[in-house]
Amino acid sequence: MTSHQLPSPIERLRGRLVVSCQAYPGEPLRDPDAMRRMALAALEGGAAGIRAQGLADLRAIRAATDAPLIGLWKDGASGVVITPTAEHVRQVAATGAEIVALDATARPRPDGRPLAESFAAAHEAGALVMADVATFEEGLRAAESGADLVGTTLSGYTDDSPHLPGPDLELVSRLAAALDVPVVAEGRIHTPAQAGSALEAGAFAVVVGTAITHPTTLTRWFAAEVDAAHRPPSRRAAVPPSR
Repeated sequence: MTSHQLPSPIERLRGRLVVSCQAYPGEPLRDPDAMRRMALAALEGGAAGIRAQGLADLRAIRAATDAPLIGLWKDGASGVVITPTAEHVRQVAATGAEIVALDATARPRPDGRPLAESFAAAHEAGALVMADVATFEEGLRAAESGADLVGTTLSGYTDDSPHLPGPDLELVSRLAAALDVPVVAEGRIHTPAQAGSALEAGAFAVVVGTAITHPTTLTRWFAAEVDAAHRPPSRRAAVPPSR
């Protein structure tokens, strides 16, 4: 965990929980006001900050709270979709989000431009950069390129990162030991115990999304267990465990 002076929005997240409020296209909660309300509910529950996606959602949340806001814009169906270009970065920063999250993996960007341009665009707009990475090497490069935060968000979602059922705590630990910038644990953190373990592994802060703000997935987890328990004993062994 870094010890040097940090910008205020980051310092406010030290050792705290950030809640990711996002809904997928076509879902009942895919609405900026629904995400605004979700964010306020998370803050009332003790979250120190919010991570959200989409310009309308970010504007709605920014107007409702002064809590640290990590903003992103998902654009595209595959590959680099999290704030994929410098222009996306500028528009996210214009919503008032103090921190812009972007894909900082080694994958090619859709406009073919270098990642450094996106970092520069954020800083020129007065925003900080959260680099979402999948591997240790990507985290090192992001920090060297000027990232203000490095998140383990994309571990398990690229071909060259481990596909684990839970958070990649090994990556959190390695990056926290190697970097001078804060490391944020994010990705498949499904329980309070896992969130605590991420901090113990060296995370500066923890981002949790699905396990708090995605009722469709939460319902599936519970429904799968109830359905499995309702099956005849002879058939229960064939039912895969829930995530």
